Amino acid sequence: MNDKLLSLVKPKIVLPLDDNFRPAVLWNYSFLDSIHSSKKSVSLTIGIEKEEDSVSVYKTKVFLDESNFAPSNYFYTEQLIKMLLWIYGGYKIIIGGSKKVGEYIKKIYSKEGKRSFDANFMSAIYEKPFTVEITDTEKISPAREKSILLGGHLEGCRIGFDLGASDRKVSAVIDGKAVFSEEVVWNPGAQNDPSYHYREIMSMLHRAAAHMPRVHAIGGSSAGIYINNRVMRASIFRGIPPDLFESKVKNIFLDMQKEWGVPFKVINDGEVTALAGSMSLKKNAVLGIAMGSSEAGGYINRKGNINPWLNELAFVPVDLNSEAPIDEWSGDRGCGVQYFSQVAAIRLAERAGIILDEKQSHAGKLKFIQGLMAKGDNRARKVFETIGCYLGYGIAYYADFYEIETVLILGRVTSGEGGQIILQKAEHVLNEEFPELSSKITLHLPDESSRRVGQAIAAASLPLIND
Repeated sequence: MNDKLLSLVKPKIVLPLDDNFRPAVLWNYSFLDSIHSSKKSVSLTIGIEKEEDSVSVYKTKVFLDESNFAPSNYFYTEQLIKMLLWIYGGYKIIIGGSKKVGEYIKKIYSKEGKRSFDANFMSAIYEKPFTVEITDTEKISPAREKSILLGGHLEGCRIGFDLGASDRKVSAVIDGKAVFSEEVVWNPGAQNDPSYHYREIMSMLHRAAAHMPRVHAIGGSSAGIYINNRVMRASIFRGIPPDLFESKVKNIFLDMQKEWGVPFKVINDGEVTALAGSMSLKKNAVLGIAMGSSEAGGYINRKGNINPWLNELAFVPVDLNSEAPIDEWSGDRGCGVQYFSQVAAIRLAERAGIILDEKQSHAGKLKFIQGLMAKGDNRARKVFETIGCYLGYGIAYYADFYEIETVLILGRVTSGEGGQIILQKAEHVLNEEFPELSSKITLHLPDESSRRVGQAIAAASLPLIND
C-alpha cells in the first residue's frame, strides 16, 4: 500500500472506541483522485462471470505499469476484485487493461494464492473451477445480467421464517397479516448432526401451521448462500462435517418442500431485509443490512427486482488498518462481520471496559450490553456510536457498487435505543464526510416489532402460490 495514500484515509469523524479505523472507501477515493490528477493512467475493465449468460462488468482506471505509483495498482485491484466477487458472485474473473495487474490477480486468486479462500469458496458455490482470464479491454463483452421479481405475494395462508445463528423466528401470515409470531434462541452452529436442524425447523413450521386453517406456501431466510433452494454455504450448518453436508444439508429445504407439498422458497436473509423494506416503504433501490450474528446484505434494484448476486457483505473488508480484527472464517482483516454484527458489539464493549460473562452466548452478551444501554451506561453508548460511525463509512463504500436510495437496517444489534444511536451516527458521517451521498440516500430503521420479526413476515411473501 502506498504510504502517502494511507496517510489520507484517517476519517474526519472521531470514533469513540476505534482510533485506528481506516475506511476502505477513503483509500479508494484517494487512489482514484491521484489517478485523475495523473497523466499516467490506463483504463481497467473487470468482468465477473457466474453463468455463461451472466457477466457483471466494472470499469475503473489504474496507473500505467511504468508509473512510480504502479505498486498501488495491485492493492487497489486486489481489494476491488474481492469486493466485486462477494457482491456479484462468480467463478471467473476477466481482466483487461494492464497485463501486470492481470498477472498479479491471477497469481493471488488461485488455489494456493493469497486469496485462495475467495477462489476456493466461489469454486465450491458454483461447482466449477475458479479461473482468471487476462485479455484486452475491448474483448470483454458488455454486462449481461438478469433480475428476478421475487416476493410481495401475501395472499392466502403462509409461513415465513428467519434462521439466525443465535435465534430463529417464524410467523403465520394470513392475507398479509401476521396471526402468530415466535422467536426462539438456539445454537445451530455448534451442532454436528443435521437431524437437529431438520427437527428444529420442522417443529417451528408445524407450530406456525397450527394457527392457520391450511398452509398454501412457505418462505424462509437465513445467513448464507442459497441457489434454487439448495444450501451452498451457511453459518447455521458450519458444524456439519463435509460428507454429511453434501448428503444431508445441501437439499434439506428441498426435502422439506417434498414433505409439505406446497411452494417453498429460501433465500439469503439480507435479500429478505431489502425486500421487507421495499414492501413496507413502497420504494425500490433498497440496500438491506441485517446486523445479527453476522452481517447480511440484500438489494432490491430500481425495477423492484432482485439481482442474482451474492451480496455477502460480511466478507468485504471495510477497514484497511493493518491491525484490524481478523475474520475467523476467511482469515482476512477488517471484514464487515467484525463491524456490523453482534461480534462488533462484543469486541467494542470489551474495549470500552465492559466486563462480559464468558459463559454467555454471543446473543446473551449483546443483550447484556443493550441492557446497560437502557440504563444509560455511557460505555454502552460508545459501543453503538462506534458501530454507527462504521456504518456511515460502510454505506459510502457500498454506494460505489450499488445504486442506493434507501438503506434499511435490521437485526438484533439494532434493537432498543442502540439502534437509534447507530442510525444517527451513520447519518452524521454521511453528512460530514459524504454530503453528496447524504442528499441522495435515506437511512431507515423499522419499528421494534418489524425489526425483530419483519424478516419472517417478508419471507412468507416469497413463494408464488400455484393456481
